[in-house]
Amino acid sequence: MNQIGLAKTILAVLISLQLWGCRESEEEIFAKAQGIHDRVITLDTHADINTRNFTASRNYTQDLDTQVNLPKMEEGGLDVAWFIVYTGQARLDDEGYAAAYANAIDKFDAIHRLAEEIAPDQIELAYTSEDVRRVVNSGKKVAMIGIENAYPLGNDLSRIEEFYDRGGRYMSLAHNGHNQLSDSHTGEENNDYVHGGLSEMGRKAISEMNRLGIMIDISHPSKDSIMQTLKLSVAPIIASHSSARKLTNHSRNLDDEMLQAVKANGGVVQTTAFSTYVNEQRRAFLIESRSDLDAEISNEIGFKILSDSEIETLSIAAKQTYDSNIAEFNTRLRSRVNSAMFDLAPPATVADFVDHIEYMINLIGLEHVGISSDFDGGGGIRGWNDASETFNITLELVRRGYTEAEISNLWSGNLLRVLDEVQRIAGTFN
Repeated sequence: MNQIGLAKTILAVLISLQLWGCRESEEEIFAKAQGIHDRVITLDTHADINTRNFTASRNYTQDLDTQVNLPKMEEGGLDVAWFIVYTGQARLDDEGYAAAYANAIDKFDAIHRLAEEIAPDQIELAYTSEDVRRVVNSGKKVAMIGIENAYPLGNDLSRIEEFYDRGGRYMSLAHNGHNQLSDSHTGEENNDYVHGGLSEMGRKAISEMNRLGIMIDISHPSKDSIMQTLKLSVAPIIASHSSARKLTNHSRNLDDEMLQAVKANGGVVQTTAFSTYVNEQRRAFLIESRSDLDAEISNEIGFKILSDSEIETLSIAAKQTYDSNIAEFNTRLRSRVNSAMFDLAPPATVADFVDHIEYMINLIGLEHVGISSDFDGGGGIRGWNDASETFNITLELVRRGYTEAEISNLWSGNLLRVLDEVQRIAGTFN
């Protein structure tokens, strides 16, 4: 080695040693993350609720066996929880619509009851980003309301304004199952759709949400519905709880084309901590285990599980027999799907979750990515299994070199920016 080469080698070693000496210790990283976590507004866009936990005797002021409640929010430093008015998909008839509407109103009332009667000194309902900042600065927790599944609208689009007046600030057109407004992602497996995306009523609903200032949530509809929504909406949209399809091949995740379309729209994707949406090995293991179990039970009963379109072709008598078999199938399934199956599956971790955040940041930019849990609706991963562990997300982001400003935008800034823009555009309709 000549003298110049030797000098370069020595210089490289010295620089490496200097950089090594500058590396933060785990204690320093933890302290830095804790400071950031205390200063930024942490916001989770998806926490499901059960109204039995919103009564005078049993409520979120207590540390219930729920993943989200006020003690857990306080312990984990979670400032804002979007509580969800969720309605499962059922039949598209007057009886189904009436039951869905009653369910939605019950959940709206429960959220208001918590913030206005049960614990107004601890939590307050917010309707705007200004409300969020004011309430956080007051020292209280913040409740916001999202609507998961527009099925409770029935055939009455005027209910969108009613839901807005009740505090709803985002709404998804569909959930698990096609409805009167939109196809669902659940049609993907068998390419079984009803509308080819949006129905005419769904298109009108998008215009009405734009007019009122309700963010449109694309987390559950089909890809065609999502792409049509992104073309129709004059305001940015959100995916309230979805992750990256490229990393985990689940129909609830967004593929690169959809992610790029969200970027072009100016929206934000709230990465979700649902284990089978963020860890492909776990998803594949559980799918295979469940498939084997489904086949075993179907063979025992002696029937085949049909698609929605196949069910529609059954006679009344055949449908009654099928419903009876499905009921028996579900009973046997519930008795055999146990924690052992899930314990054997590879775990989903905070690192997996942040991998999805980073993938989407690299693809569409940090300003289009946010954070959600889907707690009490199936969400939860190792390290962030309830609101008390919220700090661990900030800690992992700090470990990966994200700045306070970037972490602030991921936790709340990007979502609140979209809310501001949606509400600004709504003001131009008047």
